Amino acid sequence: MELIDSHTHLDFPDFDADRSALLAESRALGVRRMVVLGVYEGNWQRVWDLVQGDADLYAAFGLHPVYLDQHRPEDLSALGDWLSRLRGHRQLCAVGEIGLDYFIETLDRERQQALFEAQLQLAADFQLPALIHVRRSHAAIIATLKRYKLKRAGIIHAFAGSREEAREYIKLGFKLGLGGAPTWPQALRMHRVLAELPLESIVLETDSPDMPPAMFPGLRNSPAHLPAICAALAELMKISPQQLAAASTANSCEVFGW
Repeated sequence: MELIDSHTHLDFPDFDADRSALLAESRALGVRRMVVLGVYEGNWQRVWDLVQGDADLYAAFGLHPVYLDQHRPEDLSALGDWLSRLRGHRQLCAVGEIGLDYFIETLDRERQQALFEAQLQLAADFQLPALIHVRRSHAAIIATLKRYKLKRAGIIHAFAGSREEAREYIKLGFKLGLGGAPTWPQALRMHRVLAELPLESIVLETDSPDMPPAMFPGLRNSPAHLPAICAALAELMKISPQQLAAASTANSCEVFGW
């Protein structure tokens, strides 16, 4: 099975001790390509240096809503500069991680919204897909995406919404990122939603080092866990792991233009 991990944070210090060994292990298990997402201006160079050392890694750059208090007004123009400088580079694949986080109540929603819209505009201007973080904010994200109507849509990361929300995203051209969260036995609503998602709308991800699946509780998550995540999700969807792997790989390639 060939797999693509469409959402990782492999640049994080959690991987500093064994990153090369982990990449080798992931490849041996069939995880061929991995996307590494920038989350604030200070980690973009680290992300880019990492992917430059490995032809099968790809970079996305964005200002993540959770780091809102760290972002400065000039970081938006810096993001535009990065995208301009790397335009057309085969390892630049998206704008992300961007979005809205209503779970953390101290994050100013108006500032989040302004930042999200500015970055969607950059995705549109550079004709790049957007990789979107959504926590307790589906209605606001869907309303915003309806206004922006991106030609190259992107991925709703760690999708945990309803059937109706899934339908809205799919209508807008987005794929739904699935990882470790739905593998937990208590994720009952997601189990019901999973059974009804069209295969052509799903991409697999780990969100490494976060969101470990039920098979690896309390451990650092990594791309090496993706085959086990694929098998667990396929069982919930009542299809074979091979079917899910083939579909998610094709869908990721469609999103990123590979």
